[in-house]
Amino acid sequence: MRTIIVTAAVIIQKGKVLVTQRKEGSPQGLLWEFPGGKVNEAEDPKAALKRELKEELNIEVEVERIFEVVFHLYPEYPILLLAYECQIKKGDPEPIGCQNLQWVHFEELKGLSMPPADEPIRIRLTSSPMGLPQAR
Repeated sequence: MRTIIVTAAVIIQKGKVLVTQRKEGSPQGLLWEFPGGKVNEAEDPKAALKRELKEELNIEVEVERIFEVVFHLYPEYPILLLAYECQIKKGDPEPIGCQNLQWVHFEELKGLSMPPADEPIRIRLTSSPMGLPQAR
């Protein structure tokens, strides 16, 4: 079974983090997640994240350092999730490729229904301010 490489963005502004809601009818529909998507074959993960954020949210970002790496075995296939710290360079997020989006305080993350692969990212964001990216 081939591992799917997926990217996610941890975007923090004014003490809040950006989350998006999956479209109804999609796999794990209506769950909240950190925005991003699948890496195409032979595609650089950072380039894939930039592409996904442009397609799904109509924003251009600077992809910075890795925030978290997660391996999760879903029943359908395993994924390797690469979460990067990102900064928006151009545009305001719009829910083009998702159901909805929100800027939430770290504590609010605890109340959102999220896919299991996003859980380690949520835990890191809600447990220790020492491990958080700098708020911009």
